[in-house]
Amino acid sequence: MKLDKWATAASFVAAAALWVGSTAFAQQATDAVAPEAASGVAAKQLVHAKDRMVVAANPIAAQAGLDVLRAGGNAADALVAVQTMLGLVEPQSSGIGGGAFLVWYDAATGKITTFDGRETAPAAATPSLFLDKDGKAMPFFEAVVGGRSVGVPGVVRLMEMVHQRYGKKPWAELFTPAADLAEKGFAVSPRLSALIGDEVGRLDGQAAAKAYFFDAGGAPLKAGVTLRNPDYAATLRSIAAGGASAFYSGPIAEAIVKQVQGHPTNPGSLSLDDLAKYQVKEREAVCAPYRGMEVCGMGPPSSGALTIGQILAMTGEFDLQTLGPDDPEAWRIIGEATRLAFADRDRYMADADFVKMPAGLLDPDYLKSRAALIRRATALSEDEVSAGEPPWEKAELRRDGKSFEVPATSHFVIVDDAGNIASMTTTVESAFGSRLMAAGFVLNNQLTDFSFVPEADGKAVANRVEPGKRPRSSMAPTIVLEDGKPIYALGSPGGSTIIPYVANTLIALVEWDKDMQAAISLPHLANRFGTYELEAGTSAEALADDLEALGYAVKVGELNSGLHGVKITPQGLEGGADPRREGVAVGD
Repeated sequence: MKLDKWATAASFVAAAALWVGSTAFAQQATDAVAPEAASGVAAKQLVHAKDRMVVAANPIAAQAGLDVLRAGGNAADALVAVQTMLGLVEPQSSGIGGGAFLVWYDAATGKITTFDGRETAPAAATPSLFLDKDGKAMPFFEAVVGGRSVGVPGVVRLMEMVHQRYGKKPWAELFTPAADLAEKGFAVSPRLSALIGDEVGRLDGQAAAKAYFFDAGGAPLKAGVTLRNPDYAATLRSIAAGGASAFYSGPIAEAIVKQVQGHPTNPGSLSLDDLAKYQVKEREAVCAPYRGMEVCGMGPPSSGALTIGQILAMTGEFDLQTLGPDDPEAWRIIGEATRLAFADRDRYMADADFVKMPAGLLDPDYLKSRAALIRRATALSEDEVSAGEPPWEKAELRRDGKSFEVPATSHFVIVDDAGNIASMTTTVESAFGSRLMAAGFVLNNQLTDFSFVPEADGKAVANRVEPGKRPRSSMAPTIVLEDGKPIYALGSPGGSTIIPYVANTLIALVEWDKDMQAAISLPHLANRFGTYELEAGTSAEALADDLEALGYAVKVGELNSGLHGVKITPQGLEGGADPRREGVAVGD
């Protein structure tokens, strides 16, 4: 997809600014064209607020969260309003049919807690789930479209657990904004319209999705068309009245299972029992040191915090501050650190409830030894980049495993006036998930985040499919502490490029002293597997020749993140939203 497809997003944001009437929102929404004008992406300015802030991927969802905060709710309450609204107005990216990771800072205790609402594989799933009759990996979209790829959704249980522990407002009240708008209808955004258009041949092959996302003539819905979803409104009102149990049992659960098991060509095995048994897991945050700070995020089954921690530790051995963001040597160091961290990720990281991992993935001495590999003048060859040997408590033989991760996810940050922080990444995996809909919402295709091939040379792949297991993720909701106090909260969608997006943004904030908006808006450069990816239409392209001279293959293309972040300062809050998407920061 061409970047200029998003050029009209600015007009949608400006129109939405008039609708919500927020001063901070309107300030950001009416910004002029960015210096990176060739990308066709509208610029966004840093948004300031004193007491409270929401940064989310859609203006209507961001405003819904801010309205809850203004009405006396806290970040746990606003989280429910934001997520249910995103499921309506940005259904291609996240929703109640998907999963999420939440990093939560509790101002009262000063503690960071993480909540794992990742989908799980059905009890009947086997390691050969994505192998064809010849024992070979299925083509990606053959695996995705239909019931085979659907895992047990976790978002609703996550919302309930967090609200029960921290929330202030009545649970039922938080569903009203999205339910009311679903009945009334909302204007299809330019981004949603464009993505529907990209899905001709897949999304319109599923009856419920075709009826909802395409017009009577079978054409993709155009931007500005009013879209109503009474089925979603009814689902939200049922959850509001009956709690999460109304989702995981009864008519809604039955509708999910009917869609999954009843798919005519690619059925799945998800059952009512799988839904009834789903549990959110509270996990200890993974915190990595970086320049005197602690970068805290989600541990396995997410690879985000561990891999980012490795990247920052390795790059921290070099003087990136002096090199600056325009020096190809800085990007050689960052790219090599990313490649080495991804090599460890692909071999060792998976759901820790099923797979033992090296205890020393963040061991300082181990990472110094990995950083030493970068002390050279040119790129590492493919043969020189492999998983290292971090300290183990008890080593296990493993094989590397790759999984497909398609960038269709959403991230939002909420800071309330008490200082509580929610940094949440939420997803249905690829755009429109499995392309199936049930009871008004999209069902995920999260199981395709597992390795399709379960073993190699008789040795197990860590991220293979197993019953009840959670697929490895790259989602990286992050909160950074300094002297025990939060100073940054951020995250991004983007498949496995989430990891370099977030790591590079942290480097820009800390090493290059960028403000949150400037750090988010920097052109993207990412090197996960050897080829250096450069964001098309930006000044990153100017580094192509220098990077090729250093020994890299270079690929110029779209790198469509959705970074959202907040900096917490003694003077107040500073929020930034990714200019590549429709998101905004709003606050008071």
